Amino acid sequence: MPDTSAVARSQVTLWADPERRMAVARAMYAIRFGEIVRTRDIEVLRGQEGARIKRSYQLAAERFNIPWRGRDYDRADPEAADLANQAINHAAVAMTAAASVAVAAVGAIPQLGFVHEDSGQSFVLDIADLNRHDVMLDIAFGAAQEAIKNSESIERLTRRRAARIFRQQAVIPTMIDRIKGLLDPNGPDEENL
Repeated sequence: MPDTSAVARSQVTLWADPERRMAVARAMYAIRFGEIVRTRDIEVLRGQEGARIKRSYQLAAERFNIPWRGRDYDRADPEAADLANQAINHAAVAMTAAASVAVAAVGAIPQLGFVHEDSGQSFVLDIADLNRHDVMLDIAFGAAQEAIKNSESIERLTRRRAARIFRQQAVIPTMIDRIKGLLDPNGPDEENL
């Protein structure tokens, strides 16, 4: 834990001001989409995200040569899903755990999200989502591809692949740097994220 509350105080200040809160949300989407998003309506941003993530799933499936019929998840029976969907679930858990570590490391407040709002881990989910299109889908679809070739558990393959990619790509240190940039007291600099 950091020995200062500067990040948490900055987060609260940005979160409490609707314009600054939206600026942070837009900066998060800029990181995810690789471009500055001009809209200032969070619902429009969420709609753009939905369309882009569907396309990202399809592209990842094609890249790893995995059959894809869309996102399918039943909380009551998670193992009923195909390998790719199971792997996405496991990769999402790993990504959320990494984001939890990053949020705790800088002393940010997990409950004060800028895109997510209702969860006790809203900011953690915001940070995890910054890697959804690239890192998480590579973990998931790569694990599904490996599972097709051998009989190992999809959960085990996904965890191993996540650990390897997290190390190789310095995922947690990158998350920490992004949090610091997003929660800069002067507000996020969208051009430099």
